[in-house]
Amino acid sequence: MALRTILTAPDPRLKKKSLPVTDVDADVRQLMDDMLETMYDAPGIGLAAPQVGDLRRVVVLHIDREDTKVGPLFMANPEIVAASDEDATYEEGCLSVPEHYSDVVRPARVTVRYLDRDGQQQELACEGLLATCVQHEIDHLDGILFIDHISALKRNMILRKLLKARKEKERDAADGKPEAKAKEHAPAI
Repeated sequence: MALRTILTAPDPRLKKKSLPVTDVDADVRQLMDDMLETMYDAPGIGLAAPQVGDLRRVVVLHIDREDTKVGPLFMANPEIVAASDEDATYEEGCLSVPEHYSDVVRPARVTVRYLDRDGQQQELACEGLLATCVQHEIDHLDGILFIDHISALKRNMILRKLLKARKEKERDAADGKPEAKAKEHAPAI
């Protein structure tokens, strides 16, 4: 397993649509393992392949909270096959949009169909945090970030802050300054 670099917005690769996995082979399983290790290191509870620069439809999730304990889950070609009419609001964060959070409204329950780590088709009924995470990660596969679900004003403000932070980091690296430690926060999706 290897740690991979997590892309951050506004990297244009995060806006591209991912391609289906034709076969869950050793290469895809290695990607899944690398993604899981990268997600744990971040720390996060979900990660989609585009976030590490790989445009294949692959997602990993591991939720270990008081109210939800699921995973690790490995999903290739996940697709939502059913969604509730009832909505739920969850404050989402994202490893590709570090240190920014916003309420996002999504269906409260979904059923997802996917290929597991062994290439076997599975269906999983999801609710609560798991439903939110599955939808959030599938959005990544379609080039959608959680900030695309909020107002343009707030989204643009977040993107400007991320761009400014990236420029400061690049300037500090060029000047030989050590990288500042990120503030501790709850794991992001």
